[in-house]
Amino acid sequence: MQYTIRGIPGPVDEAIRRRARTEHRSLNEVAIEALAEGIGLGREPVVRRDLSDVAGTWKADAAIEAGLQAQDTVDEDIWK
Repeated sequence: MQYTIRGIPGPVDEAIRRRARTEHRSLNEVAIEALAEGIGLGREPVVRRDLSDVAGTWKADAAIEAGLQAQDTVDEDIWK
């Protein structure tokens, strides 16, 4: 099957061309692989992970809170 795809965003074009150069493969091969990966038909399944197992587990610690608060202090001598 043959396709003509228009309006490829610059960053996508650059990434595909860079991968083709790096891997010494044709632009066509890399583009087809990227399309397949994008719709979940890649060679290997993409392992995705969210942070739901750690969300909401923050424990208040006085030393850490003091350190974070110190970062919010503006040194007026530096910003004159």
